[in-house]
Amino acid sequence: MRIMLKLVLDCDADAAWRALHSPRAIADLYGPFVDLAPMDAAGMPSRLEPGADVPVRMTIGAGAPGGAGGRGGGLSLGEQLIHVSERTVRDAHGEVRIFRDSGIPLTGPLATLEVWDHQMAVSPAPGDPAKTLWRDRLVIGGRAAPALWPVLWATWQWRGARLRALAPTWAHDPEFAHDDAPA
Repeated sequence: MRIMLKLVLDCDADAAWRALHSPRAIADLYGPFVDLAPMDAAGMPSRLEPGADVPVRMTIGAGAPGGAGGRGGGLSLGEQLIHVSERTVRDAHGEVRIFRDSGIPLTGPLATLEVWDHQMAVSPAPGDPAKTLWRDRLVIGGRAAPALWPVLWATWQWRGARLRALAPTWAHDPEFAHDDAPA
């Protein structure tokens, strides 16, 4: 089963590509309702690199809005392994960069899925290279997929709204601005 989004975002493709590699930007997509925190004691890497395996814990109502701090106290959605790969292809409009998370839910309701393949493609928007054409595709499979599809579809609509809201901030490298802010 597939869930897909196709959006034009108000940032250039380079900024969108940087955001795809930023754990803070990814965590912000699910805020303020879902907190994404590292399971590894070393914490979240500053950048998601190809070949990386990053175990994360997802909770509802935990920590600061949209934060990746993992302050606890929320309802667990489970643990997930993010496995990163990327590739570049060309289409009729030029270069398309594809970020793929082929990790797998480890615990929680999503762990009942047998297939999890999430790909996000970014390219300059046709006719406006200052904007990004963002294509987001999640493929899920297994016996639980039909039951989980409506929830994931609704979550992806939320992601689309968050993508539109956050994209204009990505050109300013928000992960560095937050990390350097005074306490």
